[in-house]
Amino acid sequence: MNKFFLAVVLGCAVAAAGQNPPQQQPAQPNAAPAQQKKEIKDPAEYNAYVGAVQQQDPNAKISGLEAFLTQYPNSVMKEDALEILMGTYQQTGNGAKMADTAQRLLQANPNNVRALALLAYTKRTLAQSGQNPQQNLAEAKQYGQKGLEALKTFNKPDNMSDADFQKLKNEMGGIFNSAVGIAALQDKDFKTSATDLRAAAEVSPNDFSIVYPLALAYLSQQPPDAVNGSWFAARAANIAPQPQLKAQIEKYGKSQYTHYHGSDQGWTDLMAQAATTPLPPAGFTVTQYVPPTPAQQAADLVKNKKVEDMSFAEWQLVLSEGSPDDADKVWSVLKGKPLQMQAHVIEVTSAENLKLAGSQDDIDGKRADIDLTMTAAIPKTLLPKVDTDFQFEGTPVSYVAKPFMMTMKDGALLRKAPAHQAPAHKRPAH
Repeated sequence: MNKFFLAVVLGCAVAAAGQNPPQQQPAQPNAAPAQQKKEIKDPAEYNAYVGAVQQQDPNAKISGLEAFLTQYPNSVMKEDALEILMGTYQQTGNGAKMADTAQRLLQANPNNVRALALLAYTKRTLAQSGQNPQQNLAEAKQYGQKGLEALKTFNKPDNMSDADFQKLKNEMGGIFNSAVGIAALQDKDFKTSATDLRAAAEVSPNDFSIVYPLALAYLSQQPPDAVNGSWFAARAANIAPQPQLKAQIEKYGKSQYTHYHGSDQGWTDLMAQAATTPLPPAGFTVTQYVPPTPAQQAADLVKNKKVEDMSFAEWQLVLSEGSPDDADKVWSVLKGKPLQMQAHVIEVTSAENLKLAGSQDDIDGKRADIDLTMTAAIPKTLLPKVDTDFQFEGTPVSYVAKPFMMTMKDGALLRKAPAHQAPAHKRPAH
């Protein structure tokens, strides 16, 4: 919600003042409107009020209203006078006096929506600019929540059309929702933040200070709402105030989109669409990438890669996760065939037996996946140490699928790099 909308909200009171002076005489009973008009019975008080609000010069209007409020502190027009005074201070750019008048208004009427809107907006923007964010956001949230409740009983000003009144309420609702939403984001209440900021963004879709936090609220949920989050990240990148910020947000949004979609295909089109379309169109979605199951990955490996060219981690994947047919295809090649390879030492149980890790996952987890029995005891001077690499030859004789363990016999030391290695790669992601 930008300052233009805030000026509109406050300016309504100023504009209405010149058009709708209070009644000086009581209205006729048979002509009473649905909402009783306020009336000033004292001619001097009436003249002081009308003379102040009809001033064309803002400074003269401020002086007149302050004098009126000092002379008639209990006037029936006190709240109206304070609203006009607050809006006039806004016209002159006196933010401190504007905020002070808003507080005076809330003392007169704790549910005054214009004062609540001004304070909710001011506290929220101060927090987002880095000024005492925790306290300012807490206060912004209070004003925002109070304002949303007050809007439910907010009466239409005289001589305002129904359409203009609805527009005014929408703009105030945007101010209140943005305050509550930014505070909720700070509190890591991401669902509440997304709900309130989405309502604010629908009122003010070009306000970067709302749109970007909305993207963060969607993408920070668990699980993330990547569909809405991707859209508003793209929208935020398009309306970012600086090129560097645009690039940073686009990079972030693209990474979240790619993670969800499985590739960046379609991101460029999304950026282009969000540049000209403020809100996601009906039916907008992003297809979620569903990774293949371990069994599907194993099937693809067997289909597309020779067993002899697979890494140990790939053998492990097929033997532990693949279908019986796929596992048989791999095991029929490995069983009884001497293999020269490198693995990581997990445990030296004896000079004749070593527990090794052949896949990077198991190396990282310090879990053995090879049980190697040597043909003869390893000389003490050549016995490997735990947590070192070990080059050897061994013959697979059996395996257990889960937890995976391949048993090898006829182990022998290699003095040089193996002629054929099964590199210790990670297993395919699943």
